[in-house]
Amino acid sequence: MYTTQDPYYKCLGFLILLLFSHVTYAYGQGPSRKEITLNSGWTFMPGYAKRKTDTRPVTLPHTWNASEADAGKKAYRRGEGSYERKLNIPNSYQGKRLFLKFEGVGQVAWLFVNDTCVGEHIGGYAGFSFEITDFVTPGQENSILVRVSNAYRIDALPLGGDFTKYGGIYRPVSLLVTEKVCITPLDYGAPGVYLTQKKVTAQRAEVDITSRLSNGTSSKAKVKVVTQIRDKQNVIIASMEDLHTVPSGSTLAVDQSVTIKNPHLWQGRKDPYLYQVEVSIYDNNRLLDNVIQPLGLRFFRIDPEKGFFLNGQYLDLYGVNRHQDKAGKGNALSRADHQQDMDLILEMGANMVRLSHYQHAEAIYDYADSTGLILWSEIPLVGIGGYRNRGYYNVAALHANGRRQLLEMIRQNYNHPSVFFWGLFNELKDKKESPLNYLKLLQELAKKEDPTRLTTAATNLDRSDLNGVTDVIAWNKYFGWYGDEPAEMGRWADAMHRDFPGRCLGISEYGAGASIYHHEDTLVAPAPAGKWHPEGWQAYYHEENWRMLKDRPFLWSKLIWNMFDFSSATRNEGDHPGMNDKGLITFDRQTKKDAFYFYKANWNDAPMLHLAEKRLVERTKKVTNVKAYGNVGEVELYINGVSRGAKEPVMGIYLWENITFEAGESTVVIKTKTGDSVYMDQCVWRFIP
Repeated sequence: MYTTQDPYYKCLGFLILLLFSHVTYAYGQGPSRKEITLNSGWTFMPGYAKRKTDTRPVTLPHTWNASEADAGKKAYRRGEGSYERKLNIPNSYQGKRLFLKFEGVGQVAWLFVNDTCVGEHIGGYAGFSFEITDFVTPGQENSILVRVSNAYRIDALPLGGDFTKYGGIYRPVSLLVTEKVCITPLDYGAPGVYLTQKKVTAQRAEVDITSRLSNGTSSKAKVKVVTQIRDKQNVIIASMEDLHTVPSGSTLAVDQSVTIKNPHLWQGRKDPYLYQVEVSIYDNNRLLDNVIQPLGLRFFRIDPEKGFFLNGQYLDLYGVNRHQDKAGKGNALSRADHQQDMDLILEMGANMVRLSHYQHAEAIYDYADSTGLILWSEIPLVGIGGYRNRGYYNVAALHANGRRQLLEMIRQNYNHPSVFFWGLFNELKDKKESPLNYLKLLQELAKKEDPTRLTTAATNLDRSDLNGVTDVIAWNKYFGWYGDEPAEMGRWADAMHRDFPGRCLGISEYGAGASIYHHEDTLVAPAPAGKWHPEGWQAYYHEENWRMLKDRPFLWSKLIWNMFDFSSATRNEGDHPGMNDKGLITFDRQTKKDAFYFYKANWNDAPMLHLAEKRLVERTKKVTNVKAYGNVGEVELYINGVSRGAKEPVMGIYLWENITFEAGESTVVIKTKTGDSVYMDQCVWRFIP
C-alpha cells in the first residue's frame, strides 16, 4: 500500500495532513467515535457582497448556481462565497480530537476557525477533513467560516469539460469526535482502513488489511488491534488481534492478513454479497476507536477477443454515464436524490455506470456496492471537445493537483467492491502541449496505489499514443449524431478490433440529444447544434447503435451518454439553453424518454410494455408505423377498438407497419395477457389531413 503523504495543505504556515472520508459512516461506527451532522445553522454571503445584511440562512447541501443552471445562464457565477455558523463544543470533549469533515465543496475551500486559517482544499469532488482540536475552545461558542470559490484557475482540475462547475458546500458537513489515539481520518480523505484483495478464487480469498493508527498524544501509545470479518448474517467468520506501539505524534500502518475459504463472491447485480470488516483499537480493554468497511470478494479480467469476465463468467457490461446535477438543486443533491438516480438506472437494467467526469458522492458508491452495479470512477482531467480552452497545460501546480485528486479518489474508494476501473482522462488532445508524459506518471501512481484494479480512459482520438497509457481504453463515439450514420458504429468497431488485436477496447460514450417537446412523423437526422432535437431520432439512434454493439462481445464496455439531461453552460441547442439533452430522462427526473424504454425492454427481464411516440399527438401522415417497446411476447394492436394484428418483439421492438388512420382522433391501444397479468399501453393520436 503506497502511503506517502506530501505537505500540500498549508495556510498561514500551518501544515495539516487533511482529508477524511465518510466511507466509515456509510457502513457504521462504534461508540468510541461520534459524528454530529452540521448541515443546519449556516448563513451564506455571496463573494461580491459587502454588508452583513447581504447574508441569508441556508441549509446544506447548497450551491449558489442552482437557479442559473435551471435558467441556462451562459455566464453563470464563478467566484467566491462565504459560509458561516457557530459551533458549541461541550466541556465533555476536553481531551478528545475534533475534525470537521466535508464530503464535497466546489471547487476550493478555505477553513477559518475563530478567525484563524486552518487550511485549504483544492478540488471540488473528493471528501476531506481538517483537524480543529487546537483551534476551538470547549465550553464556548466557536465561529466557523468557510470561504469557497468555483472560479477558473489553471492549477486545479477540471480545466475543461462540457458541464457546469458549481460553487458551494454542496455535500454534507459533520463534526467527527475521536479519542487521542484513533484510526486516522487524515489520509487523503480515506477511512484509514484498506482492504486489499490479494488473491481471490472460488475456493479461497486472501485479503490484506492495512489500518493507519494516529497518536495525538505526547507519549507513545500501546494498543491492541482487533479485526473481525462478519458475513451477511453478522456471524464472525474470521478474527485476529495484534499488539502495537504507536509513536507519539505519529501515524503507524498496521498490516494484517486473512484467508477466507470457499468465499461467497460478489457477483454483480446477480448477487452483490457483502462481508463487513471491523477494525477496533483498544487501550487494555477500553475501546478507543473502530471503523467498519465493506468487503465484496470478486476477481475479474478482460480478454481482447471475448470481453469482460467476472468471477470466471462472461458478463456483457452495458450501462450509462451519469452527472450529479438536477433541476432546482444544481449539484446540491440529497442522499435521496442520489438513490433516486441509481434506482432509475437499475430499473432500466444497466449493470455498469461511469461516474463522469469526477468523483461522485459516497452514497453512489455505497449503493452500487449493495446493488451490484459495476463502477468506473474517474478524475476530472477533462478535455473540452471542440471548444477553445484545453483540458491540460504543462503546469507543475496542475500536475500536483491532478496527482492529489487521483490519490484522494483511489484511497477514499479503495474498499468499494463496485469500483473496477480508475479513469485517468477524458477526451484530451495530443497536439501542442501533449499530456502523454503526465498521463504516464498518473498511470504509474494508480498502479502503485492499487494494482488490483484496471485503469482506463475515454478518448475521441482513433489513433494516438495517449490511448496506450492505461490498462484498457474506451472511445466516445457518436455515429448518427455528429455525422455519419448509426451503422458506422459496427464498421468502426470491427476496424479498430482488427487494427489493434491485442488491445481491450470499449465504448465509453454514445448518445443523441432529444427534447420531449420536439416531435415529427418523418425520420430526419437533426442538426446537433440546432434548436430542433426530435425525440424520435434519439430513439432510432439508440436502436441502431445498440444493434451494432450488442453482438460484439470484444467491446468490454457499452455506455450511453447520458442517463439524465444535465447542465452545460456552453451549449445553446435543443429546447433549452445551457442544457445537454442527450439524457434518457429529463433534467428534473420527471419524464422518461422513449429510448429509456427501448433499453429497459432489452436489459431488464421484468415484463414491460411501452407504446412509443405517444407525445407525437398531431399526425400528418394517413399511413404510418406504430412502434412499441417490450418483452412480453406477442402483443396485439387496436385502433379505435379494431384489431390491426399481433406482433412479436425483435430486439425489444414491436413494429406494425403501414397502419392507416382516419381523419381526427384515434385511440391507439397495445395489449397482451400473460398468465394472470395484463400488459397494455395506450394514447390518442390526431391525424390532420
